[in-house]
Amino acid sequence: MQVNKVFSNKNNMLYCGFNQDQGCFACGMENGFRVFNCDPLKEKERHDFDGGIQQVEMLFRCNYLAIVGGGQNPKYPSNRVVIWNDVQKNSVIELSFATDVRAVRLRRDRIVVILDTMVKVFTFTQVPQQVHVFDTCNNPRGIGVLCPSSSNSLLAIPGVKAGSVQLIDLGNAEKSPNLIEAHENAITCISLNLDGTLLATASEKGTLIRIFNTATCLLENELRRGTGNAYIYCINFSPESSLLCLASDHGTIHIFNIADPKKNKQSSLAGANFLPKYFNSRWSFMKIQIPNSCQCICAFGSDSNTVIAVCGDGNYYKFHFNDKGESNRETSQNFLEMTDGGA
Repeated sequence: MQVNKVFSNKNNMLYCGFNQDQGCFACGMENGFRVFNCDPLKEKERHDFDGGIQQVEMLFRCNYLAIVGGGQNPKYPSNRVVIWNDVQKNSVIELSFATDVRAVRLRRDRIVVILDTMVKVFTFTQVPQQVHVFDTCNNPRGIGVLCPSSSNSLLAIPGVKAGSVQLIDLGNAEKSPNLIEAHENAITCISLNLDGTLLATASEKGTLIRIFNTATCLLENELRRGTGNAYIYCINFSPESSLLCLASDHGTIHIFNIADPKKNKQSSLAGANFLPKYFNSRWSFMKIQIPNSCQCICAFGSDSNTVIAVCGDGNYYKFHFNDKGESNRETSQNFLEMTDGGA
């Protein structure tokens, strides 16, 4: 998530994002980067630079990170990807491009670089070799996700047509991408579950979340966040893929049950054939309001029935919820004020 300038001008945080299993999150700062354990909250690493870092992509919990410069005084050009070895405290790979880098995704054998209208895939070796190039529609937000499973090399990126998603098996170069016509409007957020069997998508309207089976490309669930347009900052599945959470610019987190959709809310008029499809929608069973309606990303906590929020103002929240739609805030802390190893 690119942090809103309302916050970054005050706290110097430019970016925050989770690692592949949402066990950690990393922050790009005007003077370096910081890495935190999610639950319990704990600062794991920080590195100070004489310049800004606009993007940080972790590789699970290992010592390699992909970073891209940005901010008021960028440490590196915005068209360069730097693979940083945090044990050696130095750059081990640098890749430069003709245009700005919008996002980077990592797995142990691949570096995926998302540009405005294309995605380039490289080997994760000392001298990276370009192995794939895929065209996309205009993608200034750097939408794209790699399956975190070591046994599934699925890459999901926007298609050439706005509203579509390409599913690409990086382990089978001969196989053509599968195409899903997910939405009528441009895609703004996509997510894969941990084993890569489910894909969740949201469009720029932000009213509907659609979940597809990645093997068949068929729609499995359609969930309604709300009726008014919203920008979706993130979508994440629970580790066992039974729940899904999302955060939007309305300052809310919504939680859906996807293992048993009947546990989600639905209109009392559902099933009436003479009414619009809207009345049959499945709504979240849990809605949490973030303090001050702050910009945030969210993921499920290490304890059952908990969700965490990492906010652009530097605050961290952990909420406990139940199936009845009730929640309470268990933890609240400003992580930018923490020191290495604790509060």
